[in-house]
Amino acid sequence: MIDAQDYAEFARFLSECCGLVLGENRQYLVSSRLSRLLDEFGFKDVGALLKSLRQTKNPALKSRVIDAMTTNETSWFRDVYPFEILRQVVLPELAAKQKPIKIWSAACSSGQEPYSISMVVAELAAASPLKNVSVSILATDLSESVLSEARTGLYDGLSIVRGLSPERRQRFFETVKNGHQIKPDIQRRVRFQKLNLMDSYAMLGKFDIVFCRNVLIYFSAETKRRIFDGIARQMDPGGYLFVGASEAVGSYTDAFEIIRAPQGTMLRRR
Repeated sequence: MIDAQDYAEFARFLSECCGLVLGENRQYLVSSRLSRLLDEFGFKDVGALLKSLRQTKNPALKSRVIDAMTTNETSWFRDVYPFEILRQVVLPELAAKQKPIKIWSAACSSGQEPYSISMVVAELAAASPLKNVSVSILATDLSESVLSEARTGLYDGLSIVRGLSPERRQRFFETVKNGHQIKPDIQRRVRFQKLNLMDSYAMLGKFDIVFCRNVLIYFSAETKRRIFDGIARQMDPGGYLFVGASEAVGSYTDAFEIIRAPQGTMLRRR
């Protein structure tokens, strides 16, 4: 078990490098998630790992530690309602302007969210709302390992069934030797890029729609303010932001207003 001093120092390291807040009494979580990495690199404990991170400035080791500690739980069409709002309200509204639509999926994990968005776009593109409108999706995450997985578009039998209907599975995937491969027309709409939400977003450009869901609950209040302000700067007035069902924005920024639809709520850039 990690001692109190090493735990406090590790929590400070994690907060500084990627904004995640461990809180108190999470020693077991740290020990369990780092155990395999400690064995692999031959560190006797977390204290030895921290010493190496300080002395060597090894970016590969730092990346592996962040990968181990980052929660990557996700599923297809998670919570359903944001994708229904996207399909029934937001995309038709933006498509009526006859301009290209840019979407950002922040903290995209292994790709289920941006690919789910791309499936919604494909369903609408077959009808009139998006017939002549270009839609591009940028998917970012801090973890290079999950991005590498997402770029393949290949999913095993367990992950393919979580939130994905048989109809969509049949339409948008090919069954291959190693699992289920997402079809090229869904895959090519999505571009994956490594991004730490603690960094600047200026180089990403402007977006009409941003998904930043079920990730900010792990951040401090000050970091949430910084991230929401950064997202707001990358959106023009009238753009839409989707956050997790349990994530409140009003305490951290006044850049967005709550919009209620029959399917649920979303946020609109003022």
